[in-house]
Amino acid sequence: MVDGQWINPPINDLKGEYKTPFTPFHLGPALALGLPLRKSMHLPTFILANVVLDFEPLLVLVMGLGYPLHGHAHTFLAALLLGMALGYVMLNLDDVLYPLYGLLRLDQDVKRKPVPFMLAGASGTVLHVLFDSPLYAEMRPLFPLTTNPMYIPTLAFGEYCMCGMMGIFGLVYYTYVASTHRK
Repeated sequence: MVDGQWINPPINDLKGEYKTPFTPFHLGPALALGLPLRKSMHLPTFILANVVLDFEPLLVLVMGLGYPLHGHAHTFLAALLLGMALGYVMLNLDDVLYPLYGLLRLDQDVKRKPVPFMLAGASGTVLHVLFDSPLYAEMRPLFPLTTNPMYIPTLAFGEYCMCGMMGIFGLVYYTYVASTHRK
């Protein structure tokens, strides 16, 4: 919050450096946590769910909306509902997307039932909100609360380092999984 206002943070800070409201850092936890759990939840849905919420700040920036960058989609309630909806959509698109999963070596033996897809969607979007909450003052993760009690900006550097290390681990693990993938 700036002066008690729930507004968009500046895109450029006072030094003229670009501050991005969406990052590839969410892919690190998605790979590092999703790959070991790929037998119990749908991995492609989990990966997509970890990044899909950042379409909200992208739309706010591109369309010039007078709306917080991390608004309603970045609440635990909305993230849970959006994640479950994403899981349902991915379940229904599974036949169409399955060849792509094979190409990326992301196909798996998860049964084509709603639970693995919806679990992946909901846990991915909620994890996204959990990682963003300490970083952005304008977020309201515990909506209907009007503040962000989880905002701890001093965690930013550590969180980015952790996500980066999880990304390296995830890429190494993905390389291993892809190299041992059944043809």
